[in-house]
Amino acid sequence: MIGVVLLVDGVGGRIVETEAYDRKDPASHSYAGPTRRNAAMFGPPGRAYVYRSYGMHWCLNIVCGATGQGAAVLIRALEPTHGIQVMQARRGVQSPSLLCAGPGRLCQALAIDGGHDGVPVTEPPFQWLPATEPLPVLAGARIGISKATELPWRFVAQGSRFLSRPMR
Repeated sequence: MIGVVLLVDGVGGRIVETEAYDRKDPASHSYAGPTRRNAAMFGPPGRAYVYRSYGMHWCLNIVCGATGQGAAVLIRALEPTHGIQVMQARRGVQSPSLLCAGPGRLCQALAIDGGHDGVPVTEPPFQWLPATEPLPVLAGARIGISKATELPWRFVAQGSRFLSRPMR
């Protein structure tokens, strides 16, 4: 997904940071099995799994793998390319490097909320544009979790200034 452009109602940018989660991963929401909150993770691939983090930030994941597998990729950061003024108004910040640097900021900038949970990401309001050029990708430890921290399932565009945090 690194380098692919993600748009929601025409607003968004190039994906520069993701994290992977699956059912065998103790840091994953799917680890303990299906619940009302994580039901989208067990649905068909290509759907949004949107959840509230710390009761205040929405986070966007893309369900992947077979139906029932409980795997998803968290979209952690975008390099803004489309609708920057709209994102600035939604976020109340001007700096492009702060618009989508982190899953909560990204969802606020793209106006993603719980209403997007379970929605196919292959249909409007979502749009995907192929990467225009391959980006060098680094893999490392995920951030913001306390379990399975050794798994190198965080992926970033090398050298991007739009990451939620620099790669260690």
